[in-house]
Amino acid sequence: MKNAKTVFFCQECGYRSPKWLGRCPACGSWNRFVEEEVGGRESAESAGERGYGSDPVPIDAIDAADADRFKTGIGEFDRVLGGGLVAGATILIGGDPGIGKSTLLMQVLHRIADAGLKTLYISGEESSRQIKIRGDRIEALSSNLVVLVEVSLDAIIKRIDELKPAVVVVDSIQTMYSDVFTSAPGSVTQVREASEKLIVLAKKTGVPLFLIGHVTKDGSIAGPRVLEHMVDTVLYFEGDSGHDFRIIRAVKNRFGPTNEIGVFEMGEKGLAEVENPSALFLSERPGGAAGSVVTASMEGTRPVLVEVQSLVSETNFGIPRRTTIGVEHNRVSLLAAVLDRVCGFNLSGFDIFVNVAGGVRLGEPAVDLAVVSSLASSFLKRPVDSGTLVFGEVGLTGEVRGVGQVHARVREAGRMGFSRCVTPESAAESAALIDGVTVVGVSTIGELIERLF
Repeated sequence: MKNAKTVFFCQECGYRSPKWLGRCPACGSWNRFVEEEVGGRESAESAGERGYGSDPVPIDAIDAADADRFKTGIGEFDRVLGGGLVAGATILIGGDPGIGKSTLLMQVLHRIADAGLKTLYISGEESSRQIKIRGDRIEALSSNLVVLVEVSLDAIIKRIDELKPAVVVVDSIQTMYSDVFTSAPGSVTQVREASEKLIVLAKKTGVPLFLIGHVTKDGSIAGPRVLEHMVDTVLYFEGDSGHDFRIIRAVKNRFGPTNEIGVFEMGEKGLAEVENPSALFLSERPGGAAGSVVTASMEGTRPVLVEVQSLVSETNFGIPRRTTIGVEHNRVSLLAAVLDRVCGFNLSGFDIFVNVAGGVRLGEPAVDLAVVSSLASSFLKRPVDSGTLVFGEVGLTGEVRGVGQVHARVREAGRMGFSRCVTPESAAESAALIDGVTVVGVSTIGELIERLF
């Protein structure tokens, strides 16, 4: 018999090499290469089943009506998906262990099952008894919610064909095993094989498929990076163990906007929707405290008001510290340097600590002005008026640049009771038409300091 061909795969990113390497040239991980068999024992008949078997169709003859999308019954989850589930969609969801991935998807299946549709929850990590205990706790019990404990890929596909469920959840994709390959479950080859066959099945039958994925130590979904390209939607669960609320974020979505978020609060009976995230994030905001500034961040299509906190204190060491939580570290260092150069603040001998209250992560440039305002407030020991909201992008020369969705941000500020918004000068005139909110435009951070203090 001819010897099987083996290659080495990086367990972090799926990079393929003919020989073992100590450091992956693609992702930079050390000691992550393992030897796996390629080629497998797949027959020609099973290989032919991978195709969709469709015929060429003119694009104007394709029926893509919105009627194919149906609601899950959980509004925040439907928002992240782009309005609901699409027939045949494949959704990959990742997050830290214990953050609530299985709990949320069981609640989703229960809502769909209550509507009279059969749903299937496939688990390769827990026993049926453990799943039942979780179902009792979150009150997700229905005769239409079917539980299958299985890791064999062929057996799972057979059961899906027999049951013909409306929605399928696989928890988790790293536990699935195909007899085609001899490598262990969770390896790059097994994850790719299981994902490919399940995705093809979902497209053929039109059944929406949820794949729960493990995450690596840096927070990204484990397994080959190609897995994220294969699915239609990639969702990430974010949350801090010190807070009860969880944020689910869409980083890829072929059927809706990306970076859309849904906010949930973890309770005794599972995850509850938070319909007004701005009120949640600002509920414990201190009054009259220096270094506290509120900004408006666009999360997908929805503006969310969050509090940016800064602490500037004299350093006790030769090298000042720069610590950030919720905002990019390099961005804060850049803004501190601009504030030092343009406004004459001597921050080189001060420790700087910046935190976004509530554990929220902000990535858009529109929060630059809030970070600068917060740093200046803490350095000068003068609080910003509690009814003022700040947003805008800051350049290296201290200029304040325009940002998108200004009207939505100002309107949300007015809804939450803020009376004044400090915005880029270029957007102040158009945003001033919104009733109940005084819009103040600034063109430089020097002008910003004069307006605030």
